[in-house]
Amino acid sequence: MDTPGNWRKSSYSGPGDGNSCVEIAQSPTHAFVRDSKTPATATLTFPPAAFTTFLDA
Repeated sequence: MDTPGNWRKSSYSGPGDGNSCVEIAQSPTHAFVRDSKTPATATLTFPPAAFTTFLDA
């Protein structure tokens, strides 16, 4: 499964370079999460319902 190219950083990433946060991307079937400090490493992948539950918590 390929990850999309539309990564977004959190609006809470802070001042400066803003690299101490997570990034998310979405596709019709999955939500992707990665560490902005090491974007080439592992990406977590969630079905949309599971990611929505995580955000609501």
